[in-house]
Amino acid sequence: MEDFNKPIQHENSKLIIQVVTYIIISIGLPLTLVAIYALCSQVRKDNVAPIYVINLLISDLIQFCCMIVWVARPKDLRTIDKIDGLIYGCSLMASVCFMVCIALERYLVIAWPLWYRFRRTIKISVVVCVLVWIICFAIGFIVVFWYIPEFSVIILASFFFLPLPLLIMFLGGTLKALSASVSVPADGKRRIVAMLVLVLLIYLLLFLPMMITLLQAPDRYDTTLHSLSGVFLKMSPLADLFLYVVMRKGAIDKLLAFVFCCRMDSEDVSTSTV
Repeated sequence: MEDFNKPIQHENSKLIIQVVTYIIISIGLPLTLVAIYALCSQVRKDNVAPIYVINLLISDLIQFCCMIVWVARPKDLRTIDKIDGLIYGCSLMASVCFMVCIALERYLVIAWPLWYRFRRTIKISVVVCVLVWIICFAIGFIVVFWYIPEFSVIILASFFFLPLPLLIMFLGGTLKALSASVSVPADGKRRIVAMLVLVLLIYLLLFLPMMITLLQAPDRYDTTLHSLSGVFLKMSPLADLFLYVVMRKGAIDKLLAFVFCCRMDSEDVSTSTV
């Protein structure tokens, strides 16, 4: 009886994942295009931060295209799946790299404002982005076309685990230097801290489960964890859209004002009931 139920449960889980994928594509694809268009207008000589976020959203856009190919299920599955898997994996690696670039750029604004003010140029940011894409596709080709199980797992695990101490270090260094910084206005500080915290949360909640599955031994392979980690990865492009919201001036202040008003209202209600 248990063996009979396993195929049914597997089909149900596949159906649920497919429905979730449809929802993610239908919501995330148009919003990502709008966010990229809006951020392109914010790129200026003295404001290069949107360049990294734009590239992060471009990597998300590539992931959406890969998801569309998966749900369309073309006939030549073996060739398409290999190419699509390569492109999807490279876009995931690029997403992690651009998250680190965003965190590093925000850290430098707070910790080394004078040094960074004279070195942040659009040209340098574009060169960094091009290098990130080249490195990610080079690693992707090595892993896919010269596939050696142990070697590939070590490369991918190292690549995806390396950003964790960097993101924690950038957040800690920013919080430490925040009180001494006088060149950045208060609303700018709030946006910077919010971006760093959001990047770290996206990494921990949506990318970490996938890294755990990479390091699992074959005899301890968990199908449920593998499916959940895949769903979390598909949700990461939606989470990246919040970085665009945080970058908008006044967004954090409005959110804090909303939370503060809700708290005051709840306190007033409790006081009146007493």
